[in-house]
Amino acid sequence: MTSPDPEGLLAEQLLRLTRRVHRIQKRHLELRELGVTPAQSRLLCTLAHYGSPPRMADLAERLEVVPRAVTTLVDGLEANGKVRRVPDPSNRRVTRIELTDDGRETLRELRGARRSAAEEILAPLTEKERAVLGVLLDTLVDSETAKPC
Repeated sequence: MTSPDPEGLLAEQLLRLTRRVHRIQKRHLELRELGVTPAQSRLLCTLAHYGSPPRMADLAERLEVVPRAVTTLVDGLEANGKVRRVPDPSNRRVTRIELTDDGRETLRELRGARRSAAEEILAPLTEKERAVLGVLLDTLVDSETAKPC
């Protein structure tokens, strides 16, 4: 009899946890009735990390998606008043994306939704287990690209 592949089991556990996290975060977003999808919330969080309005290409690169995907997300967020397209002052062919006041308020609500989702997910863990998990996750996450919302 062979023993189970621990790496295969661990990979499956990580995938199940990822799906659970997404499901819980989506529910917390819906409960707050923010009118944004999880993908749009990720774009808003990314946008908040720029010191000045980025180009769509910058957002696509940071999010690691094709530019067309960013266009679709920005279209939806712009229609809901969360972001606006603004001309680049030095190159009129370039469009930049900035948060509106409503977008900044939505971002504050998103942070609250993420915190409450995290609390739900981490509820079974003790403080010590949470600290250990935090260290382990820091080891696994690329800290240069993954910034908290």
